[in-house]
Amino acid sequence: MLPLKSKAYLSTNRPKFKEKEYNKPVRERSRSLLEIHLAVFLFGFPGLFGKWLALSPPVIVFGRVLFASVALFAVLGFGRRSLRIVPRRDLVLLALCGLALAVHWTMFFKAVQVSSVAVGLLAYASFPVFTVFLEPLLTRERWDPASLGYAFLCVLGLYLIIPGFDPSDAVVRGVLWGLGAGLTFSILSVLNRVLASRQSSLAVAFYQDLFAALFLVPAVVLADFALSPRDLGLIAMLGIVFTAGAHTLFIDGMREVRARTASILSSLEPVYGILLALLFLKESPSLRTVSGGAVVLAAALVATARARRAS
Repeated sequence: MLPLKSKAYLSTNRPKFKEKEYNKPVRERSRSLLEIHLAVFLFGFPGLFGKWLALSPPVIVFGRVLFASVALFAVLGFGRRSLRIVPRRDLVLLALCGLALAVHWTMFFKAVQVSSVAVGLLAYASFPVFTVFLEPLLTRERWDPASLGYAFLCVLGLYLIIPGFDPSDAVVRGVLWGLGAGLTFSILSVLNRVLASRQSSLAVAFYQDLFAALFLVPAVVLADFALSPRDLGLIAMLGIVFTAGAHTLFIDGMREVRARTASILSSLEPVYGILLALLFLKESPSLRTVSGGAVVLAAALVATARARRAS
C-alpha cells in the first residue's frame, strides 16, 4: 500500500507540464490569428500610397516589388530557407504569376488615382466572384451554378456604386480599373493555388515580386519621372513593410489558422483601407459607395465561404 500524501505535498508536487502543453496550441493559434489580423491591416495601407506618390502606377509598382523581393530574399536567407524550385517548369508558372501581379497592382493604383481609395478597394474586392468562374476553367473542377447568384449580387453592388455609365466620370473609371485589378488578382489566386501544393509560400512570393519587377522594367525605362528622397522613402516603406512584411506575417499566421478563416479575415482589407483613407486622406465615401460596397463584399464573402466549404 502506497503512503498517503498531504494536500500541501500534492499541490506543490503536481506535474505542470500537461497544463503548459494544453495551453501551448491555444497560445500559438491566438498568435497566428493576431498575425493575420495585423497582415490584413497592413494590406489596407497600399491604396494610400497611390495618393501620396505623384508617380505613374507602373513606377510605383516597380519600386514596390523591387523592394519587396529584396526584403523577402533577406527573410529567406536569414531563415536559411531554400529558393530552389522543383520541378523547374514551375518557373514558367511563376513568371506568369509575376506578370499577373504587375498588371494587378498597376490597375489597382490606377483605380485609386483616378477615383478614390474606397472605390478602388471595393471594385477590386469583387475578385472572389471572378474566381468562382475562372477556377473551374483553369483547374477543371466542377462548376457551381450558384456562381451566377454571386455575380448578380456583385453587379448589383457595382451598379449602386456607379452614379451613371459615363466613361469620363471618375467613379466609373475607378470601378473599371478596380474590376481589372480584381480579375487579374483572381487569375493570380488560381495560379497560386497550383503552386502552393508543391512550393514554399515565401519562395513563391519572392519569385513573383522578382518577375513582376522584370516585366515592369520597359515601362519604367520609358517613363518620364523624377524621384525625390520622400518618394524613395515611401516606396521603400511600401515594398518592405506593407508588402514583404505583410506577406511574411500572413504566411506565418497560416500555420495555425485554416485557409477558410484567413480568407474571411482578408475581406476586412477594404474596410481597413477605407477607414485609413478617412483618417489620413480625409476621404469620406458617399452613402451610395458604402451601400454598393457592402453588397459587393457580401457577394465576395459568400463566394469565398462556399468555395472553401467545397474544397
